[in-house]
Amino acid sequence: MQYNPQTLQQLLQQSVKQYSDRCCLSFVDGDPLTYAELGEKVGEIQQLLSSYSIKSGDKVAIWGHNMPIWGAAYMAITAMGAVVVPLLPDFSKVEIENVLNHSDSKAIFVSKRLRPKLDELNIPNVATRILLDTLAVYQSSAAPCAAPVEPYTVKPSDLAAIIYTSGTTGKNKGVMLTHRNLTSQLAMAHDLQPVAKEDVLLSMLPLSHTYENTFGLLTPLLCGASVYYLDKAPTPSVLLPAVAKIRPTYMLTVPMIIEKIFRGKILPQLNANAPMRFLYSIAPMRKLMHRKAARKLYQTFGGRLKFFGIGGAKLDPVVERFLAEGKVFPYAIGYGLTETSPLIAGATPGKVKFQSTGPVLNGVSMKLNKLSSKTGEGEIWVKGPNVMAGYYKDQTLTSEVFSGDGWFKTGDLGALDSRGNLYIKGRLKNMILGASGENIYPEEIESVINNFRYVSESLVVEQKGRLVAMVRFNPEELERKLHELCVEAEHFVEQLKAELKAYVNSQVGRFAQISVVVALPSDFEKTSTLKIKRYLYQRN
Repeated sequence: MQYNPQTLQQLLQQSVKQYSDRCCLSFVDGDPLTYAELGEKVGEIQQLLSSYSIKSGDKVAIWGHNMPIWGAAYMAITAMGAVVVPLLPDFSKVEIENVLNHSDSKAIFVSKRLRPKLDELNIPNVATRILLDTLAVYQSSAAPCAAPVEPYTVKPSDLAAIIYTSGTTGKNKGVMLTHRNLTSQLAMAHDLQPVAKEDVLLSMLPLSHTYENTFGLLTPLLCGASVYYLDKAPTPSVLLPAVAKIRPTYMLTVPMIIEKIFRGKILPQLNANAPMRFLYSIAPMRKLMHRKAARKLYQTFGGRLKFFGIGGAKLDPVVERFLAEGKVFPYAIGYGLTETSPLIAGATPGKVKFQSTGPVLNGVSMKLNKLSSKTGEGEIWVKGPNVMAGYYKDQTLTSEVFSGDGWFKTGDLGALDSRGNLYIKGRLKNMILGASGENIYPEEIESVINNFRYVSESLVVEQKGRLVAMVRFNPEELERKLHELCVEAEHFVEQLKAELKAYVNSQVGRFAQISVVVALPSDFEKTSTLKIKRYLYQRN
């Protein structure tokens, strides 16, 4: 099998021919689209776009939830030499308007659910609007014509996608990824963890995010595997029947999902009563309990998983300890950014080293800039064919993130062990400088806070030289406890805040002590990969 197409056009042609009658893309309870049918659908979409004057180099946006036709539209756009602009489903109207205008998109595929938001926007350059669900053109200022699809041989250096990571303030960052960026990443991923045509992937993360797009769409398409989508949000009532039905071999997720499963379902069972809590405090017994719970979790996910990829943020050490000691659950860890297509380093099941992202991928060069002799930490800089071409229409910002000799500055602080395993310490811009010059990583303190029983999520910020813990207590746990104790909510929350502060400060170093705990009345605002939008809270 050939694993090294140089463009997405080559990838599509190769896979449609080689895997024609195999299941390609499908809803869990839908009729599957075979690879041959994918090829036909791509041709239909390309003809549609061509009839509305879309040609190579033009920008075409996709704004919709995960569905088989999403992947067909993506491949159609890129395989005809046009540039796809994937938009996150949870982008606000302001973000969508900013991004569509900034990207110069001439057409957009939009799902029925999101169309009402789109119709309220001022996007004069978007001439053609197409319903993603049905491929019906519902509005266009361009007159349709029966023009044939312009024959175009896509080059590796051609722009394939512009991925927007922010758009709230109008200061949009459009990451430009070429065909070479994406296909080189596929080759690296195959070296790390091969995918077989028999593999089945359940897709849960937004396809418009590079992590899911590269490894949840392009990688399976390259290898002839099958991808299934949920037609609703992945709540337990939707997810559990789905995994039981298709029994996936591959899944991709972000830390918060597996952390919620552990804290919400597994940990309460392991600490159900006083005798169990005592046993759980003894390391050998804890490992046995973890192993039993992990086996049960593995069966819950269908009993066939061989790869459970976790990326997008650092995994909580307590949760990772459960996965590591459970042994049977095949978790893998990866690290990367949208700008690197996205993976930089990774470790496959059975090779994960605790709290490490694993070694740098073959084909990627990495160095730690301004390496501290005291801490062994430095900013992670990388080079490789997977590194973006730059930010769209922003040469100033592009110049800022590249060194004079071509290294991409990730903005993340890391350290390496003697075997080349990479450890992420935190974002350089998030790091807090202590009064005596100590480097304080809020992510590490948050990890301690999140393991306090009643905490759902947290954020640590600096205010006037003090560390402030912003905390969202689990409302279900609070309600249950309040009912049990018959006390006033305000009094109990104040008591919890004092207990939390004492607990955290007993677990961290002197310079990382928190001074204030603030209880939030609602959940933090998050990105598509469920990371808290830290900048919103730092500036306030």
